[in-house]
Amino acid sequence: MLAAAMVVVAGCGSPSKPHLSALPPDASTVPATQPAATAPPSTDAPSNLFTVATARGSSVGVYDSTVQTEPTRSLASPQTDGSTLVLLVKEQKPDWYKVLLPVRPNGSTGWVKASEVTVATHDYRIEVQVSAHHLTVYKGNDVFLDETVAVGAPATPTALGDFYTTGLIAVDPSQPFYGPYAYPLSGYSEVLFSFSGGEGQMGIHGTNDPSSLGRSVSNGCIRMSNAAITKLAKALPAGVPVAIKA
Repeated sequence: MLAAAMVVVAGCGSPSKPHLSALPPDASTVPATQPAATAPPSTDAPSNLFTVATARGSSVGVYDSTVQTEPTRSLASPQTDGSTLVLLVKEQKPDWYKVLLPVRPNGSTGWVKASEVTVATHDYRIEVQVSAHHLTVYKGNDVFLDETVAVGAPATPTALGDFYTTGLIAVDPSQPFYGPYAYPLSGYSEVLFSFSGGEGQMGIHGTNDPSSLGRSVSNGCIRMSNAAITKLAKALPAGVPVAIKA
C-alpha cells in the first residue's frame, strides 16, 4: 500500500511514510463536448475507448439510481492524497453517468449527475496477471509497456477485479521505497483494512528493490521498475482501467 505524509492514501510494504504530492490529471485526454450517443464501453472487456468523469467542484454526489432524489453518499474532491476526484464511467443515461467508485467494497458502482462532472476519453488500459507477475499496458490495440512486476505475498494478496487509477503521485526522492511515482487504485486489499495509518488502498508504484520484481512479496500493491513507472507517468491520462486477474 501507499502511505502519504500527513494524509495517508494507502500502505504497500513499508511502515515509513514517504512525502507524496499529487499531480493534476493529464491534459492529453480529449474533452467530450456533449454526452456520447451510446453508452461508453465497460471495463469488463478490452476496448479502444474509455470515458473518465472529473469532479467540477469540491464534491460529487453518488446515487443508487437515477430516480433517487438525494445522494447516498458524497465523494470529496480533491481526494485525501490531493488528487482531483476522477471516476471511470461504465454506462450512461441522459444527464447521468454510472461510474466505478474508489471505495470499499471493491467493484462498487453508483450514478453521478452529468452536471457535476466533466468527461474526457482515452484509449489506455492496464492488465495484470498476478500468477505470472506480469503487467501489460495497452494503447488501443497496441502494447505500450510490457513488464515483470511484484505482487502481493500469499498472506496479503493483490485483490483481483476491475479497478482504475485514481491519480498520479510524485514521491519525494529522499524516500524512494515506492520509486519516483505511484498510481493509487480504486481497489483495496481484502485482508488489510488498515496499514500505516491508511485504509489498505492498492496502488501501482516503482521500487528501490528491483530484486523483488517477479515475486509475490508486497502487501497487495503492484511494484514495477522505476524506468517503467516513469514512462507511464509521462504518458498515461487520469482514470486508466486496471484489470487484475489471477
